[in-house]
Formats: sequence, structure tokens, C-alpha cells
Amino acid sequence: MSVAALAPDVILHPERRVFPEFSLERLLGTVFAPTKGCRVCLLVDLEDLSLMRNYAFLDAPGHEIQKKAYEEFYLGLQDGGLATLGMSGGEMYAYPATGGSNLDLRDECVDAGGRALSLDRDIYPNHDIILCLSTFSATAPLTAKCKEYGFRGATLHGVNDVILKSGLAVDYREVSADAERMRLALTGADRIEIDFGLEDGRVLTAALELGGQEAQKSHGLCLGRTPDVANLPAGEVYFVPINANGQFPMKYADGTLGVLDVKDRCIVRSTLIQGDQATIDAHNARLADDPMTGTLGELGFGTQVLPVSGADIQDEKILGTCHLATGRDDHLGGDIVPGMFKKHENSTHDDILFAPHKTPNFNLRQVRMRRGGQEEILIEDFRPGEYLLRALRG
Repeated sequence: MSVAALAPDVILHPERRVFPEFSLERLLGTVFAPTKGCRVCLLVDLEDLSLMRNYAFLDAPGHEIQKKAYEEFYLGLQDGGLATLGMSGGEMYAYPATGGSNLDLRDECVDAGGRALSLDRDIYPNHDIILCLSTFSATAPLTAKCKEYGFRGATLHGVNDVILKSGLAVDYREVSADAERMRLALTGADRIEIDFGLEDGRVLTAALELGGQEAQKSHGLCLGRTPDVANLPAGEVYFVPINANGQFPMKYADGTLGVLDVKDRCIVRSTLIQGDQATIDAHNARLADDPMTGTLGELGFGTQVLPVSGADIQDEKILGTCHLATGRDDHLGGDIVPGMFKKHENSTHDDILFAPHKTPNFNLRQVRMRRGGQEEILIEDFRPGEYLLRALRG
């Protein structure tokens, strides 16, 4: 069901939306049409590759994502999905966990028998469709590899039960159509200004210069035989900023709150609001040691009406939220590549999501678009503005 078909109260309260039952065949058949004649495989990441032998991770503590990959995708393909979709293969392989979002993958991997294999030699060139269900996102490295080896794929890092029952249960033809409507409403933007309201009454503003560039979309479809990798759940319109200045708030993993100063597209310092000063000091030390880690590489807006899943891969796709990202952006058509970082482990792409459940200490007070002489309010108080709602209604 498209956004336009949803009742207004459902758009403002996504938890009320009713979704169809998850169907692996419907998901893959829609995202990858055509599938007939395609050879497919699954990739998961493990810190200990020995746990792939005979699927030992199924009996090990944790590994919830990898267990979902086995239960919903591997078994789903073996129990009729392959035949229904006209595909072959369906094997599962594991590669070493990277430890960071969108870091390049090492070449080694293993099969369920524990046999050592090479991603470049044994996996990429021998499969038409590769599904990666991992702890850490592999969208950037797999996007580069698909262009080299010619496969299509999807990255589904962080998959959980909520995502299976909502973000992966939708009709991606409708998601794609909604994303295109919103893309057209934003494309050619010269500048986006974001006002953040803090609990102490301060208002921070970040201004991102876009230079009239064409907006891009993450819409979930990898049709035909053109090499491409979808990031699922999808439903996002995004830009690669050409410059940025101002301030925005940051909530760190330990709950510490800080204000980030941005100059010439780069975060130059963090200042404590509340929490642990050591967390702020560590971030500032990282920025000083490897300044590329603070470069803003993405500005994104959610286009879907979805419930909160607790995983950013879905929650950043929710209409009324926006996110920034630091680090590499070559997979988005940007100019920040891994070789520009001082250390390989720093060449991540890290999303900073602003959403009520994620950053309750900060209000997304207003997001404005400037395009030529036009000014439009896109979001107010985490709710889509009338301009976006009109665009989604078509």
C-alpha cells in the first residue's frame, strides 16, 4: 500500500499500520525480477568463522541476525523458494565480521562444511544474486564488487522480527513509486537547513549545500540484469552534500549528548551537553588524528510509513525522520573513498539518525528546502510537512 492510500492518522502513527504476512518469494520476486535462471546465495558475517561449520552459530549465544538469515532466508529458499522463483543455489557462506559499518570485506569466507573459500574467486563471479544478512552493513563494499563482477544483490544488516513483519513485508513496487514522488519533490535543491531544538532551549542550525544536484533514491528494486545492490528495507531520498556549516546535536552510543560544530563539510569538534566527557574527548581525538572521519557524506530522508524496529536500517526510512552520515560515500556517488582515511578501520559510513525514539533529547524542529526562489518546509517536529504529503499523494 502506497503512502497516498494510508489514512492520515496512520501516517502520523506508523505503529497502527497493518502489513501483509512476510513472504520471501514475494520479496525476492519483486525486488529482483526476473529471478528465473538466477543462482543465488546468502552471506552472513561471523567473528568466529568456525561457527559456520554445520551451522554451529545456531546453538551459540547471540548471533540473532545470522539465525534469522538461516531460519527465514536459507530454509525459505530450500523449502520451496528456489523452485517457486526459478532459481538455483541457495547456499550460505560466512565471512569475517568487519567491526564497522561499510568497511571493505576481507576476501576469505567459509561454507557450511567449514571449507575455506575466496569471495573474489568462488562467490562473486559464480552468483547472479547475493543476499547479505549481517551485523555490520556491507552495502558500500558490495556495491563496488557488483560493478566488478556483474551480480545483483541486497544488504539486510540488522534484520529482526519487526523488520520481517513490516519493512520486508511491503510491496516494493509501491515503495519505489513513493520514493520517486518524493525524489522529484526534492531534486535540484540548492540548500537544506535543519533546526534542532535542545532541552535547554537552544536551537542549533545546520546548513547543507547541495548545489542543485539531482536527488537520489534508495527504493529497493534491482530489476533486469544490471549490476546493483539494494539496501533493504528501502525507502529513502538522499543527497551527497557539497558543503555544510553550522551545528547539530549528537547522541553517542553510551547516551552522552554533545554539540558538533561543522565547518566546510567537516565536523571539527564536539562539546559536551551532558554525560561522559571522556566520550567527547575520544571523539575529538579521533577527529584530530583522522579528520576524514568527520566529513559529512550523506543527507537522507525517510519515505515509508513503518513502525520503529530498533535498527537504523529500517528506522531511517520512516517518513518524518532525517539522517546525516559521516565517512565514505563512494557507494552513493560521492567522492570520499577508503583510501582517503589514515586508518582502514576509520573508513566507515556511519549514519546519525534523528528520530523521536532515537534522539528524544533533541527535537527536529524544522527542516527547510531552498530551491531557486522556492522555500518549502519538509519536516516539523518529526512530522512530514504538507509539501511532502502533497508530493506523496501524487
